[in-house]
Amino acid sequence: MSFLKSETARAWALASPLVLVLLAFLVLPIIWILVLSFWRATEFAMVPDFSFENYAYLFGSTVTWQVFLSTFRYALITWVLTLLIGFTVAYYLAFHIRSSTVQMALFLLCTVPFLTSNIIRMISWIPFLGRNGLANQALLSMGVIDQPLEWLLYSDFSVILAFVHLNTLFMITPIFNTMMRIDRSLIEAARDQGAGGWQILTNVIIPLSKPGIMIGTIFVLALVMGDFVTVRFMSGSQRSNVGRLISNDVGLLQYPSAAATSIVLLCTVLILIGLLMRFVNIRKEL
Repeated sequence: MSFLKSETARAWALASPLVLVLLAFLVLPIIWILVLSFWRATEFAMVPDFSFENYAYLFGSTVTWQVFLSTFRYALITWVLTLLIGFTVAYYLAFHIRSSTVQMALFLLCTVPFLTSNIIRMISWIPFLGRNGLANQALLSMGVIDQPLEWLLYSDFSVILAFVHLNTLFMITPIFNTMMRIDRSLIEAARDQGAGGWQILTNVIIPLSKPGIMIGTIFVLALVMGDFVTVRFMSGSQRSNVGRLISNDVGLLQYPSAAATSIVLLCTVLILIGLLMRFVNIRKEL
């Protein structure tokens, strides 16, 4: 018993620095935001109070519901596209590239864009998609269109394109990591039993890749739903999401309202993550 107690005390001692860091930089700020969400704001100051006014306005506003729906739409479309691209790239790297050196070289090549800022990579689309940009000029020169396409930039298309560009790697990495752990003998056994390529994919590879898919899904959904810079720049401030709603409240010094929206967004993301974790036990993957 004394040995077990000493081991337990040692484990707590080793974990205590990380626990203190999490308490100081994660738990306490969230608690403070929760407390602030019940305060009231006047034109000149914040009034400490315990009022549901901010939440009542949040859930009672039609505009707020539309903004949340827009956020869910961006997240859903981005998730579908990043999953298709990420799974395809990961599958190619894991099962069609035999050399481990070439595998890692190609995987590292996917990470090269992350050597620059997200904002720089996002803004780089503007001269490409603009009315006089490279995309329109190429289409005009090939005779595909008669006049520049206006919807390429400052639209939902450009917002989703930027989201996919910025977040696809977060889907590729966990799926590739999971696929590399798949026992190749299972694939050989399925092939020996007469299974075709599509059957192997749907009955062996995809089920065994679910942990990576779920981890990538959590990353993508959390990043897209919390983003506000991408929507602002790529839509030309013509579209909105929850992140922009919070940013606008902060800009107007309406901190209690911004805190209430942040808490609702946090709870929404946590609920989505909880639902996803019920389908697959990703703790084994981590």
